[in-house]
Amino acid sequence: MAEQHGATASRILAAARSRLLVDGYSGLSTRRVAEIAGVPLSQIHYHFGGKQGLVLSLLNNENQRLVARQRGMYSADAPLSKRYDQACDLLEEDLASGYVRVLQEMIAAGWSDPELAAQVLSMLRAWFEVLQEVAREAEARFGPLGPLTTDGIGGLIVLAFLGGEAVILLGDEEWSVQVRAWLRGIGDLIRERETRSPDRDG
Repeated sequence: MAEQHGATASRILAAARSRLLVDGYSGLSTRRVAEIAGVPLSQIHYHFGGKQGLVLSLLNNENQRLVARQRGMYSADAPLSKRYDQACDLLEEDLASGYVRVLQEMIAAGWSDPELAAQVLSMLRAWFEVLQEVAREAEARFGPLGPLTTDGIGGLIVLAFLGGEAVILLGDEEWSVQVRAWLRGIGDLIRERETRSPDRDG
């Protein structure tokens, strides 16, 4: 019986993901999701409590997967600048998948819903932790990074991506090109530091 419930929830999540790519959070219809999943509408309320619970469950699953991907990428044996460049490449995948759009919509919805805000913030904290670990690695390799703490640097990079994603989603091509260039410029800064500072581990 538990397996059947799990299979039903998985079908609903898959259907919701396919519609979110097209409709976003605000346009998502739970009735349409139920039709695609081949289940009664009541099953969405049974498993997820409604539209918000459904989207949060889907977003949390995606968030966990992407944070794990990011941790794996940053733990690779490669120059930090190359790993950062790959993070910029992965941003394009996340924009195309719809993840970024839904995350930004849930952030906005959380402004007027404290309970939702707490759940979204718990997802964002995982990204802060990843980048703060990367900043600590950079400090260990290159020495002090100026007046900012490693946590501050990691946090600012996360905020740069979140703000950049919001601007890109607004759809202005000129701004989108600029934002992408600014984000990639951080990789150029890391590269410049790599050429000036010997690797303390090497």
